[in-house]
Amino acid sequence: MENSLCFKDGKFKIMQITDTQEIHKVNPDTVKLISLALDREKPDLVVFTGDQIKGYSLTFKGDTKRKITETLSEIFRPVTERKIPFTATFGNHDRDCGIENRKQFEIYKSFPGFVTGSPRCPDDAGTFSLEIKDGKNKKSVFALYLIDSNAKDKEKKTYSPVFKEQVEWYKAERDKLKAENGSYLPSLVFQHIPVPEIYRAIKQVKKGTRGAVEAFYSHSGEFYTLFDESLSQGGFMRESPAAPDINNGEFDAMKEKGDVLGIYFGHDHINSFVKKVDGIELGYTQGAGFNVYGPGKQRGVRVFVLKEDSLLHYDNYTVTMDELCDYKPAKPVTEFIFTHTPSSVKQVEKTAKKAAVFLAAATVCAAVIKKRRK
Repeated sequence: MENSLCFKDGKFKIMQITDTQEIHKVNPDTVKLISLALDREKPDLVVFTGDQIKGYSLTFKGDTKRKITETLSEIFRPVTERKIPFTATFGNHDRDCGIENRKQFEIYKSFPGFVTGSPRCPDDAGTFSLEIKDGKNKKSVFALYLIDSNAKDKEKKTYSPVFKEQVEWYKAERDKLKAENGSYLPSLVFQHIPVPEIYRAIKQVKKGTRGAVEAFYSHSGEFYTLFDESLSQGGFMRESPAAPDINNGEFDAMKEKGDVLGIYFGHDHINSFVKKVDGIELGYTQGAGFNVYGPGKQRGVRVFVLKEDSLLHYDNYTVTMDELCDYKPAKPVTEFIFTHTPSSVKQVEKTAKKAAVFLAAATVCAAVIKKRRK
């Protein structure tokens, strides 16, 4: 679809949807959430920020391309039926199905209403920019950068950072847009995995602090909570940020010229908050999928309202399932499991250790009691 994004009546509304992470048989609640959110908010553009599919699901085995196409068709159906322009980048699990992202991107492009810019390169189809024009649809006044934030480094077993080549692409793209339009365009960045600077958006606290989550990788043994400002805005953080340990300078590049107003991501399904760091808002959006772990009825989407007469300032807020309807799960057992399941292998290991300690203690107690009864 031709990129014809422009302000209407002085505003442009974007809806971010992340981590639908669906299997071949899509959970109807995922579609319901998206449908209700679209009907209430009526966005001008929808941005899917990765892990559209649960690529490692066995439901994609055999005739994988057909099954992926059918799954995406169902996820995108609320958007395509309403003829709303939409775009997407990738998460770490999309490629787990065995079909590389550049080939999946061809499937995306087959859907009506899908918009894209020129990818950074054929093998990085999920990295591109989009321009939003003024109300007369003549001059570009705002930019969006979508960046494929890659996946896990199988050797180091931590998340790979955005590549240096991607950072250089952003800088070149930023400068090109300035040359074409006379000044740097205010912009938002959407990607799946957070930047390492996310740890500057949260507060390190002592172990045992109420509401604290334990971090891992290079932050192992540290504990964090949200700042009061994020909490007062309705934010929540229920798992450790799973950010790369290596920093390739993405955030530093994006604060150089003051054009990037915010960087928004998903990835950690049960986190949702916004905090400004060095003039850039870093924002988590909670997961929207009901076939994967998530924050129960607080699964949701994030909405951005850009204003043509004040391009450097925008509003953003989340819309959750419990706000949209009197939520009753279509699959109550599945919903209970995915709301209470550990969010990562690290948490599974931690839970298993606690269970082992509890079991050992129970065994000792039982032996003592048995001995005393003799």
